Amino acid sequence: MKKFLNSVDTMLVESLDGLVAAHADILALGQGHKFVRRKTLKPGKVGLLSGGGAGHEPLHGGFVGEGMLDAACPGQVFTSPTPDQMLEAIAEIDTGGGVLLIVKNYEGDVMNFEMAAEMAEGQIARVLVNDDVAVEDSLYSIGRRGVAGTLVVEKIVGAAAEAGHDLQALKLLGDSVSSVTRSMGVALSACTVPAAGKPMFEIADNEMEFGVGIHGEPGRRRDTLKRADEIVAEMVDAIVADFGDVSGRQALVFVNGFGGTPSLELYLVYNSARRLLEARGINIVRSLVGSYVTSLDMAGCSLTVSLLDPTMLGFWDAQVLTAGLRWGL
Repeated sequence: MKKFLNSVDTMLVESLDGLVAAHADILALGQGHKFVRRKTLKPGKVGLLSGGGAGHEPLHGGFVGEGMLDAACPGQVFTSPTPDQMLEAIAEIDTGGGVLLIVKNYEGDVMNFEMAAEMAEGQIARVLVNDDVAVEDSLYSIGRRGVAGTLVVEKIVGAAAEAGHDLQALKLLGDSVSSVTRSMGVALSACTVPAAGKPMFEIADNEMEFGVGIHGEPGRRRDTLKRADEIVAEMVDAIVADFGDVSGRQALVFVNGFGGTPSLELYLVYNSARRLLEARGINIVRSLVGSYVTSLDMAGCSLTVSLLDPTMLGFWDAQVLTAGLRWGL
């Protein structure tokens, strides 16, 4: 294992220190490194909180800032943050409008956020993201996993919160965005968790894992590596089959890298996906390509399609200023 680290035990803390120092104009660090929050909170605005295990950067800490999250709780690598982290973050970002929790559908995240919500004071609501169409149940979740579609939910709901929408309206919007978002991922290599010091699973040079999750957990099947167009065609087929009739719908298409795949390949995947989706009658009106919801150093990518209405598109386009995503400035 070759990684830039001083100690496995201090890796997360040192990374958080670096994140906040590099973006000191927009970020502040919670006491004891329990959360990252917006440097300046807006009184009366609904607070948006998310979080999850480290290793998926820039998700979630990189999406804290104007137009997205108000705070994010980091856990150790691929490990859920704890309820006490969430409770402290909730207390700090609740400026009178209540707090909306945006939760990926992984058992640890769901359980700990539920515990925090039960113990917290004030108004709390939750949006569950479960966009992965690969498998109905996995080692980490009951029901579909929450993966790269989480970014789409956080961006759109974040813009609506910035515009002053109330807690119930934001929950309804988040649930709606989640319901029209589907993702499928493919891994070409395993990731290496620093504490383990070796790849999470063995995969041959001529193999791929189809339908993999963002922790490197198994997908639909192990298969022989194919041409990119064939891989993307199967991803598109799985997503479109789950949606049903998509002809004439407007969509955001998001190709997300898992951390070990260069932009050269991600744009090739996007080109293939766009061609195939347009052939299905989908009108692609927004696009995003890059490594935003990663799995440490895993080679591979995911494809996310969100069928967005005009209101959702307007919130997607709204100004955002975070470490990991920024436009409209």
